[in-house]
Amino acid sequence: MDLLRKAREEGGTVDLNALIEAIPYAKFLGITVDQKGTEITTVLNFEEKLIGNPVLPALHGGVIGALLEMTAIIQLAYDAKGDALPKPIDITVDYLRSGRPIDTYARARVTKHGRRVANVQVEAWQEDRMKPIAAAHGHFLLAPPPESTQDAAG
Repeated sequence: MDLLRKAREEGGTVDLNALIEAIPYAKFLGITVDQKGTEITTVLNFEEKLIGNPVLPALHGGVIGALLEMTAIIQLAYDAKGDALPKPIDITVDYLRSGRPIDTYARARVTKHGRRVANVQVEAWQEDRMKPIAAAHGHFLLAPPPESTQDAAG
């Protein structure tokens, strides 16, 4: 992805909100990133179109799952040295509470970051971080870092 490559070439960090803007579904959902130092929190800004059960009303489970998956990808893109976004191998989502029609937050924790695969845990909450509405565990395929010319020659 050009944003990742450009940031790496310039020696800087990735503009995570620009990264979100480059992912059409994340943009459609209205996800934004709140970054304080190395702490990254994604925010699913509530909109009526995100309601899955209008009787309760409650957020659509697929929207919550997408938030969790994208949070993991954003965290890995921030941490990784590669130029491509990580690709999900598998992800398991536990729905713990109904997502109410308010903003939802998520944070990812990389539990293992290997050369090719990373394991990530993610939690989403609304008003109280100690009461998550969903949690996920996933494995992601990482793009290998670009080889240096020295490695290629010898």
